[in-house]
This record gives sequence, C-alpha cells and structure tokens, in this order.
Amino acid sequence: MTTKLFASKLRQTCNRGLLSHLRTLSVAAAATVPTSSPLPFQGQYEEVEGVTMKGVKISGRPLYLDMQATSPVDPRVLDAMLPFYLSRYGNPHSRTHLYGWESDLAVEKARAQVAALINASPKEIVFTSGATESNNISVKGVMHFYKDKKRHVITTQTEHKCVLDSCRHLQQEGFDVTYLPVSSDGILDLDRFRSAIRPDTGLVSIMAVNNEIGVIQPIEEIGKICKEMNIPFHTDAAQALGKIPIDVEKMNVSLMSLSGHKIYGPKGVGALYIRRRPRIRVEPQMNGGGQERGIRSGTIPTPLVVGMGAACELAMKEMKYDEKRITALQERLLNGIRAKLDGVVVNGSMERRYVGNLNLSFAYVEGESLLMGLKEVAVSSGSACTSASLEPSYVLRALGVDEDMAHTSIRFGIGRFTTEAEIDRAIELTVQQVEKLREMSPLYEMVKEGIDIKSIQWAQH
Repeated sequence: MTTKLFASKLRQTCNRGLLSHLRTLSVAAAATVPTSSPLPFQGQYEEVEGVTMKGVKISGRPLYLDMQATSPVDPRVLDAMLPFYLSRYGNPHSRTHLYGWESDLAVEKARAQVAALINASPKEIVFTSGATESNNISVKGVMHFYKDKKRHVITTQTEHKCVLDSCRHLQQEGFDVTYLPVSSDGILDLDRFRSAIRPDTGLVSIMAVNNEIGVIQPIEEIGKICKEMNIPFHTDAAQALGKIPIDVEKMNVSLMSLSGHKIYGPKGVGALYIRRRPRIRVEPQMNGGGQERGIRSGTIPTPLVVGMGAACELAMKEMKYDEKRITALQERLLNGIRAKLDGVVVNGSMERRYVGNLNLSFAYVEGESLLMGLKEVAVSSGSACTSASLEPSYVLRALGVDEDMAHTSIRFGIGRFTTEAEIDRAIELTVQQVEKLREMSPLYEMVKEGIDIKSIQWAQH
C-alpha cells in the first residue's frame, strides 16, 4: 500500500512539474509562461537572470532542435515505465514468483510492439543496450560466425561511426571491407554496389536514414540485390524507426539495428531484428546467462524495454500525423532562412530525405563561431558521437562538399514536440548570427563586390 501511495504521489508530482512545463524547456515557449511559475528542478543549474553552464551564460534554456542526437521521452512512455520502477520491479528472468512473471509478460508485450512497427515476428527481436551494440553484434557477429567461408564486407563511407569502426576491427582481423562512395546527394549508386559484390561477400551493411544529413537509402532495392545474391543484409535503422514506414519483409532485410531514444523512448535500450527464415546466425559478442536466445546475455532492463515498446506503439499510431506536421515545420524553417539569407545550401538529397533532418551550410561563415553564437538554439554540426572533433564531417566530405562549406554545416532536428514559435525563433537567431559573422568576413565583402574568390591566387607567407 505504501508503494502504491508513493507511486501515486510521484506521478502527481511529475504531472504537475514535468508535463505542465513540457513546452517551457525552450526560450520560445517559455515566453508564454508567467515568471511566477518555476521550472521543475529550478535552482540546480539556473541563476535568477538565466542559465550558466560550462562557462556559457544565456537568458534561458535553449530551444531544442537536435532530435537526431536524442529525443525527449514522451510523457505517455514515461507513464508506461513508472510502475516497473516502483511496484513491478521483478527480474523478468525470475520464474518462481509473480514479480518475475509480470515483468516477463511486460517484456514480451514490448517485444511484440517493436516487432509490429517493422512487420516482424516477436521471436525475431533481441533487446540490446542500443543501436551501437546492435550494429556491433550484426557486423562482427555475422562475419565471425561465417568466417571460414566469407571474408568480405560491403558498406558505405557515410555509415554511423560504430559501423565503420566495427568494419575496421574486422580489417585488423584479416577481413576485407569495401567502403562504397555515395553521390553528391548522399545516395548510393546501385550499379556500383552490385559490381562490388564478390563470391566471398558475407555481409552488406547500409544504413536506412543517415544521422547527419537525413537521406534515405534505397533499402528495398539493395535488399532485393542481396536476396538475389544470397548475401545477409544489415541496415542501421536507428534514425528511420517510427519516422518512415519500415517493412523487413518488403525490404528483404536480414538484420536491423534499432534505438529507443530516437523515437521518444528512454536511453540505454535498443533492439536487433534477426531474420529467422532464412535463418541468420551470429556469434554473440558478450558471454553470460544466455538471455535473449543466447545472443545478448544480461538481465533485460524491464522499465527501459517497456518504454521502447510503448514508444514504438505510439509511433505506429502517430507516424503519419507526425510526418505531416514536421514537414510543415521543416518547410517553414528552410523557407524562413532562405528568405533572409543567400548562400544557404542543403546538404543531401531533398527528394529522398527524412523531413525532420535539415542539414544546412552557410557560405562565408566560420563554422565553430556560428555554432557558438547559436547558444540559444540546441543544434549540432553533425553526429553527437563525433561532435567533439573540430574536423569537418566525414559524411559531408564523402558527398564532395568543400571543406569550408563542410565546416559551416548546422543540423536542425525537428520532432514531435517542436512548435512553430520555436521554428520562428530559430530562424531569427540563425539569421542574426550569420549576418553578424558575414559582416566581419572579408570574403563575403569581396563576393558582394562581384569578385570570384575561387579564381584568386592566394600568396603564401
């Protein structure tokens, strides 16, 4: 009884605090809230006059446009998770009492929810800690299992870093890896892909939606070629799940990596789809109690798995609505910036693109200065996994983007909870900062005067 009262009290607190202030986590929406209404947990990081963290002081919490890095947990997902933290906390692998049974039932329900979103069987879903682990199991696990006959992997130069690093790890073990280039719009050339296939090709790994530029690869066509050549096909669908329709049968996918925190679920949980017919075998990358059919040992974190399942069910119901709404916001953002600035380039295909990802380069602007100047907007210059590097994005370099333009790229991530007010504020702040930096740029002055700066022979000192 005490536990139920505590859970009820916590839920009421969360509803009053988190949910009532869901839209005040950004500058744009916070302007509509009376100053007498404190934010939840106010005082931990905030001063009276604003927010100061890591030496940076701003007037309020930044508006959030970095949905490819992570998404906020949907309140409905949190509501599904809470009981498994507070009252139904049994180990799902405990077979001798109610606590274990109810947790096991919850895990299997979540497994079915994830499977339904990609048109798979629940028996083909293995829970992991995230897409990085799923990618490692797929790339290394398949090649290690078939190592006596298959020694070649095909991937692209624009894959997520964990796939590229897994492939480099295989190269150190003596495997061959072909890193296919992409065209200037980020899309893989299917003829070039087909010509790269060898008799000893054991795996093709090509991501569905790119995390930096949002382009959608022709997964169905790639899957058809792989099926024809009898080669296992793995795709990293962390950025695609719940955002574009996925059908593993139609796409002929053998393995698919999925992530919870990209679809308004919790961090620390993901899943791996492994086809059963024809059966795909992998070598486990972690030894232990043999959970998840021996592929991924370790106690399943029931609350996280329940959260991912709930997020998948919500995505299935709301995908079309979200896409329509996010498309309108993306057009509003792009048109708003282009109406006030010249020299704005969209990186990646606009035709084959997930609408919530808008990667822009701004000519004649120094990239790091632009990013630091946009401190009231939470955006990034590329993947969160490599954002600490000052090197230009390897994805943009693979597209053939000039180094100076690659340095000025900003990725805007739009999601389920993004508002029109936030988009308008982002346009205003971006335009202000680009104009400010261009005023200080001698190159921009030369371009305005009609000088072709690419034709100038610069003297070396």
